[in-house]
Amino acid sequence: MLAVYPVRTPSDRKEFIQFVYHLYKDDPNFVPELFIAQRDHMDEKKNPYFEHASAELFLAKRGDEIVGRIAAVKDDFLIEYTAEKVGVFGFFDCINDVEVANALLNAASAWLRSHQLEFMEGPYNFSTNHTCGLLVEGFHVPPSIMMTYNKPYYLNLLENYGLSKKTDVIAYRINAVDFPERLKRSILLLEEKFRRSGIIIRKLNLKQFDEDVRKTLGVYNKAWSKNLGFAPMTDKEFLHAGKDMKMIMDPNLVLLAEKEGDCIGFSLTLPDINQILIKIKNGNLLPFGIFKLLFGRKKINSVRIMALGVLEDYRRLGIDAYFYAKAFEYVSQHKYLKSGEASWILEDNPEMNNAILKMGGKVEKKYRFFRSMLK
Repeated sequence: MLAVYPVRTPSDRKEFIQFVYHLYKDDPNFVPELFIAQRDHMDEKKNPYFEHASAELFLAKRGDEIVGRIAAVKDDFLIEYTAEKVGVFGFFDCINDVEVANALLNAASAWLRSHQLEFMEGPYNFSTNHTCGLLVEGFHVPPSIMMTYNKPYYLNLLENYGLSKKTDVIAYRINAVDFPERLKRSILLLEEKFRRSGIIIRKLNLKQFDEDVRKTLGVYNKAWSKNLGFAPMTDKEFLHAGKDMKMIMDPNLVLLAEKEGDCIGFSLTLPDINQILIKIKNGNLLPFGIFKLLFGRKKINSVRIMALGVLEDYRRLGIDAYFYAKAFEYVSQHKYLKSGEASWILEDNPEMNNAILKMGGKVEKKYRFFRSMLK
């Protein structure tokens, strides 16, 4: 007998988080998110996202065995910004079983309908400001930091339910090589152009971390406003996310573009800590995970360019290309770094895609987002 029920107790929540550790325990490319990070992310008292959103978590059980999970999300900011009665599904994981998948999606759909919503899209865990997307190409390598991974059969389960493609996004791999002379010249020419235009490019200042994060928030909420599933982030949300990243951040890889003291663009590149997390298969730091985390950092040999945006009035000045080139230069100059991932890039964004291809980027992964009218 299959039963789908909402998460109500701490024990339920623990099972919701730990289900994926069991489902993927034999998958060499699965990277578990830390249990404590997942627990806090889902905690309405700790995650400021829930100041404008609500969610219901569901588990599917057959007999005594957990066989799936899903979340249904109502984000007031997303509804207001898109002017659509749209809800979200996320944290979709289950065994390869149509009955289980349909039951989970039915539960999420029913919850969204009960909140007077008409459309469902995802997967977002809980929004596009968090991990999101269904991997549809590139199962041969582990995901980079803050990118998703899933079983190949998920695509068939979602399509079988009637969910349709909304769009795909791309993850590129750029391998470290000797930094091309043409890019060195381009950087020098752009820096001279910026000087003439009164634009300053600087690194993140860790001593004024909160101030710099707040500066970039204005750019984020404007530059990303036309992106897939966008909903603006609050000051508290952005600082919350920034402080999580600060622990692994290299300030040399976080650049701000400023004009007359105002931030007009920024780029964020992070060391790929997933290369360590992949060794902590149960998601727990104790008893040995903490040592893997502390001593594994020196072995990280990849980065991810995960956020790059410029205000619309300044997009023709080459700032975005400069950000990419500087990240590429950094990887090339540090011999322990072997490659970088640029993700995610909308498939219908020719400027960004062409810029990465010109630097030798190769498509490594594709992720899909789905949408449907609620059943």
